[in-house]
Amino acid sequence: MNFCSDNATGVSPEIMAAIAAANCGAVMSYGDDEYTQRLQVKFSDLFETSVTVFPVATGSAANALALAVVTPPYGAVYCHAESHINLDECGAPEFFTGGAKLVTVTGNHGKIEAETLGKILDRAGAGVVHHVQPAAVSITQATEAGTVYNPAEISHISEVVRAHNLHLHMDGARFANAVVSLGCSPADVTWRAGVDILSFGATKNGAMAAEAVVFFNRELAKTFPFYRKRSGHLFSKMRFLSAQLEAYITDDLWLKNAAHANNMAARLAEGLAGV
Repeated sequence: MNFCSDNATGVSPEIMAAIAAANCGAVMSYGDDEYTQRLQVKFSDLFETSVTVFPVATGSAANALALAVVTPPYGAVYCHAESHINLDECGAPEFFTGGAKLVTVTGNHGKIEAETLGKILDRAGAGVVHHVQPAAVSITQATEAGTVYNPAEISHISEVVRAHNLHLHMDGARFANAVVSLGCSPADVTWRAGVDILSFGATKNGAMAAEAVVFFNRELAKTFPFYRKRSGHLFSKMRFLSAQLEAYITDDLWLKNAAHANNMAARLAEGLAGV
């Protein structure tokens, strides 16, 4: 048995087959291919609303670039103290925002509580020239502690975010696991609950190297292509990222993989409880 993280696993056969199938002939480069164009429609269908989606290769890029779009260099992103963007991205959010500050929020089991967040934002010094200016809140779904936010919890956080004129980002590296655990639709825990931007994970759930930045607030997407290009994540052969994402959400592969992972985790927990 291998108890390493999901990063150590292989690629789903369906996704490997999709990569091979895309390796046929010449297509337009830099995202002007049919695979990438289809993602716009397929992700819009998946989330039951019109979205703008951009493939990138890593979760750190997805998070950092998404936050850069909504956070100026003098801004602040509020996140949980145990969040991946705070502990495990080597300062990427700070770098790509041009120097913005990550402000950590405590909370049980990896989750930010709306009431706590509200109190912090109330005294954050918005409009005061001596302070960094609140710009965004980032939550992780599922969290680094393995817990999940239900739709009501996200809505309460979103209400606080809106009251302070900020934007809400979701790090969804393991978004599929959360959706399966909650038994809800992807829409219920994203835009319907007030999420503006989602880093939609795939690599940890069967893809080779593919994540997607999904904009529910499509006005925010206008500058993202420039951030992506500047960061080196505008792949010339974008079709190979897009083919992975297309296969990932086809026939509910992403949910099937996540259900298996959740079941195995539950089985492990049950076994350990008896030790």
